[in-house]
This record gives sequence, C-alpha cells and structure tokens, in this order.
Amino acid sequence: MRLTAVILGGGRGTRLYPLTKLRSKPAVPIGGKFRLIDIPISNCLHSDVRKIFILTQFNTESLHRHITRTYQFDNFSKGFVRILAAQQTDEIQEWYQGTADAVRKNLRYLHSADDHIIILSGDHLYRMDYRKFFDYHLTTGADISIAVKPIEEHQAKGLGILKANSEGEITEFIEKPEDPEILQKFKAEPEIFYLFDIHQGARTHLASMGIYIFKKEVLFDVLSSSEHEDFGREIIPQCINKLKVAAYLFDGYWEDIGTIKAFFDAHMELIQPVPKFDFYDEEHPFYTHPRYLPPSKVYNCQIHRSLMAEGCILLGSIIENSIIGIRSFVEEGALIQNSIIMGNTRYETLETKEQNTRQNIPNLGIGHHCIIRNAIVDLDCRIGNNVHLINKDKKSYYDGDFYNIRDGIIVIPKNTVIPDNTIV
Repeated sequence: MRLTAVILGGGRGTRLYPLTKLRSKPAVPIGGKFRLIDIPISNCLHSDVRKIFILTQFNTESLHRHITRTYQFDNFSKGFVRILAAQQTDEIQEWYQGTADAVRKNLRYLHSADDHIIILSGDHLYRMDYRKFFDYHLTTGADISIAVKPIEEHQAKGLGILKANSEGEITEFIEKPEDPEILQKFKAEPEIFYLFDIHQGARTHLASMGIYIFKKEVLFDVLSSSEHEDFGREIIPQCINKLKVAAYLFDGYWEDIGTIKAFFDAHMELIQPVPKFDFYDEEHPFYTHPRYLPPSKVYNCQIHRSLMAEGCILLGSIIENSIIGIRSFVEEGALIQNSIIMGNTRYETLETKEQNTRQNIPNLGIGHHCIIRNAIVDLDCRIGNNVHLINKDKKSYYDGDFYNIRDGIIVIPKNTVIPDNTIV
C-alpha cells in the first residue's frame, strides 16, 4: 500500500498517572499481556501498512525496549518499525510541544514516506482495517481524511466534534465543546449515516478519533507553513476552509483510554461474557512480545468472570471480575474483586524468597489473606500479607505515600512494596 504510518507516542501522560510514572503511555500494559502500542502497530500490520514511524519523548526506555524486541521484519522485507525519539539539534532546541509539532520536528525523516501518511495515536483501544479508510480517502480525492465515531451528545464534551455535509466533507470542527448551543449546532445530519450505511440510533454527533490520513505533500505544506502545535485544536480547523477534508465514519469499538477511569472501565468491559471489544480474533490477533511462558497453575481457587494471562501461579484464592496479568503470583486466602493485577516481569526463585524473608520484604505478587477491590496493581509490586486495598474512606482523589486514588480507583505504582497488615 502507498501508505506510511506515524504513531504518536504521547506526552507526559498526566491523566494516566501513576501508570505513567515510570513509562510512557504507549508502554502501559493492557489486557493482561499487551502494551498500548501493540494496538496501532497490530492494526497497521493487518492493514498491510509496513512502514511505521513511532514518535517518542517521555519515559521512553521501556517502550523502546518493547518495540525493538517485538517488531522485527526479515531482511527481505521493505517494512520497518522505526523509533524517532525527541532530540535537540542545531536547528531545533525545544522538545515536542504538541501532536502536530512532534510530526513537524521529524519531517526530515518522512521524505522517504509513501504518497499518503496516516497519523495514529498510541493510547486508543480499537480494531480497524486502515485499508478501508485509505480506499475511502483515495475515492473522495480528499487532501485530509479524518476517522470519526458516531456518539451520543453526553459524550461530546470530552472530544473533538465535527460537522459534515451529506457528501461526507467536513465543514466545521471544534475541540471539546461545552456550550449547549454549540452542541445543538453540531448535531449530525441523518444523511451522513445513510452515506456509510450506518444505523444512527441515539447517536447525535460525530467525534474525531484522532486518526488522520494526509496527502504527503499536504502534510508537509501545512506543517511547514504553520507553527501550530496540535492537530485537533489548531491544524484541522485551519485546514477545513482551505482544503478538502473528508469524514470517514467508523462504527466499531473505539475508546480513548487516556485516563485512569477510562483505562479501568475498558478492562472491566473486557471481562463481560460478550464484550464490545475483545482480543479473541484468530484472523486479526494483536501482537506483542513473545515470552514463551508456561501455562498458569491454579490450585483450589474460585475464579468467576475474569481473564488470566499465562505464567501465573494462583493458590487458594477467590478472583472475581478481574484481569490477572502475566506471571502473577497470588497466595492463599486472597480475595480479588473488580481489579487489574498487571503481574510481574520475572519470577522469584526459592532462594530469592528466602532472602526476602530474612530482609522482611514481601515476595513479588499478592500475599496471604489480602483483599483487593476496585484497584489497579502495576507490575512487580510486593503486596504483603493481610493487606486490604479497599478504599476504606471512600475517597475519590488522593495521593498517598505508596498509592494513588483516581475516581475512587486505587492505583499501586510499579515496583511498590506494601508491608503486612496495611489497610488503604
């Protein structure tokens, strides 16, 4: 395909803190065994998009390690996954100031790109065939095409909303509208749904998914002649009156999981009997680093409506409505409900566990008789015995010494050690 991908690695990821305390957003684990960056890269590979640039800046070490270990093409392929890390040069002294600025600062490396460039985000959860989007872009002859998602009005305030005519051409765009009069003005016309043979239902607005296809020369011209920093807030509204900008309606599952609540809710959706989105698709699987782990061991446990990754050891525990990540170790008597346990990056030997005992340090994993409810436990945490992570004071937002609470969800950062008998 004559299409090159540019995946935006994201900024500081403050809305996902503390999951982004030690890593960038695209490196955050998801679904028990994947990383967020695996989503757009896998979509590219299944769409026959084999030239992929990834723009990174903050806390990049784990992301770079994951990409280089996972995505390697053979010597007889022209495809590549190439990391473009933020850098200072004689011409450029500042770091990335926004999505558009990140691409602008890397235009020198995109001269070898194909005639069309697709811009993707690294923190969205969805499955999409970009070939259909690209075919539509070519058919309409658009300079820029934007993937859009039909949504209900109450969802519009947190997204970029656009207005399109009956031919699918975008006429207006606004970022995160609050004014009821503006929301009324931006209601979608039924004809746009007919154009894509999509049932409208209760959906009244069209939201940008942050996925753009540019003609290469248009992208270079727009970024070279402007100092605007962001695609959604500045570049796209500027282009609508000057260029042909088309809307491509996508009716599948798509979620921006850039906040702790959105991240948590997306995981709780994964464990439903028939989820709106799941990772089970033999024809279009999501790729990640192959770890060659053994099957999980489960002894005398009660597990209900949960997902469990490979390499786990679960002993005499009750697990409900939860996701248990790779190499998770859960001791006897533990109760885990409505939680995400990301697991561990390594196993501990018996000798190591004996050293932990001598040093009065909990082992990697969840200790005896713990209660964990409505929580996210990041990688390589050591949760001692009789620890209760239950948000006993019903706090909505709080920053403690070894934990954070966001929207009532307890988050235990990576590598945290929680002593025995701790109650949160």
